[in-house]
Amino acid sequence: MSMEFESVIGLEVHVQLATETKIFCGSSTRFGGDPNEFIDPVTLGLPGALPVLNRRVVEFAIMLGKATKCEIRRFNRFARKHYFYPDLPKGYQISQFEEPICERGSLEVHFENAVRTVGIRRIHMEEDAGKNMHDTRTETSLIDLNRAGVPLLEIVSEPDLRTPAEASAYLRTLRQMVRFLGVSDGNMEEGSLRCDANISLRPVGELKFGTRTEIKNLNSFRFVERALEYEIARQTSLLRAGQKVVQETLLYDSAADVTRSMRGKEESSDYRYFPDPDLPPLIIEEGWVNQIVGSMPRLPDQWRKELTENYGLSNYDASVLLAESENVAFFQAVFDICQNAKAACNWVTSELFGYLHKNSLTLAHSPIKPADLGALIKLIDDEVLSGKMAKSVFEEMFATSQSPQEIIEKKGLKQIANPDEIQQLVTDTISKFSSQFDAYAQGNDRLHGFFVGEVMKLSRGAANPKLVNNAILDAVKKRRSS
Repeated sequence: MSMEFESVIGLEVHVQLATETKIFCGSSTRFGGDPNEFIDPVTLGLPGALPVLNRRVVEFAIMLGKATKCEIRRFNRFARKHYFYPDLPKGYQISQFEEPICERGSLEVHFENAVRTVGIRRIHMEEDAGKNMHDTRTETSLIDLNRAGVPLLEIVSEPDLRTPAEASAYLRTLRQMVRFLGVSDGNMEEGSLRCDANISLRPVGELKFGTRTEIKNLNSFRFVERALEYEIARQTSLLRAGQKVVQETLLYDSAADVTRSMRGKEESSDYRYFPDPDLPPLIIEEGWVNQIVGSMPRLPDQWRKELTENYGLSNYDASVLLAESENVAFFQAVFDICQNAKAACNWVTSELFGYLHKNSLTLAHSPIKPADLGALIKLIDDEVLSGKMAKSVFEEMFATSQSPQEIIEKKGLKQIANPDEIQQLVTDTISKFSSQFDAYAQGNDRLHGFFVGEVMKLSRGAANPKLVNNAILDAVKKRRSS
């Protein structure tokens, strides 16, 4: 980014809600059905078919609004947004315009070791359109209306973002929020979360906004960053050459890594909004809002405070766990058994996540249950297993889904912690390597690690390392004092 100009970025994020049925009818929202499998007279906009609002959509909107510190509008209504496109069977989209359900909120974004507050201008409910599919081989276009009528929340940020990386961090935070709330799966590959990015440039120090362009339908964090980076470079080049930026809607071509003009940028008047006559105004009572707030799950920032202050984890460890809500739930179930937060976090985020990644598995399909991992950590803390033995047991747990106790009994892996047995192992090792022990006793302290290793080898890794270490030190002291 050139120091001559500052970028001003705002995002419009469309989140598909995790309801079983569409926003105004009873057809399924399931992903992956046959083309046009989930349609009905309301979806098709047939004469006489009237929409009925899905109550769960409103509850999800209120949840996200309260989570982002928005004001909940008590009186709000739906509007018709008119435009022609083949995948819009009614010729208009039911959305909200002047009276959205949520307004004037904010979202805290952890970015580059700091916390940025990004304003939320509005959150409104609307229906999705269908999907056009173009086959260049047969030169045909097909329409699948399964998505038509699927409920969306559109979250419109204030133009508070300044860099592509910051925009990506905001989008990740918003995805994390909707997943923790359970209002959406946030799956960008399936279109559950999509983003339109508005970008303009202005001279550094200038308060007036420049001419903006809008990049439509970005469906990955990487594409958001790359598209914005390209558009900043393109607009910078135009402004340096004394040319004007044209206000227009763009598409991002990920293969060529460029933005391409799609159409002139519309204004709200182009859509001919007016209140939908088939849907009465929505009046939200305070008691309903309080009921919804009381049922909301813990939010990411609340969990962050809990993990760092009550569990004593670092901010980095907390961030790794907070990447997904199921991570936190798994960690907590492990901790409930072992009562060792740091060890639980390390085994979950390092060992378990590493094995899952290597085997292309998700946490939901982990062969190791959280209670069994907690039991394994407790066996280490109780000095029943050494760290090395625990790694071996863990591998077997991952391969077989057996409990650590079953594997220990089957393989006879219990740690040797009896002082007499440890002493005998040390004595036998000293006898075997008497010349090395003489050198150690005469001051070659570097041989200490050699003797610890030989004792552990003799015990096949079963000896308690701490007891072995102490027994060797005692033997050296006795030799040196004799």
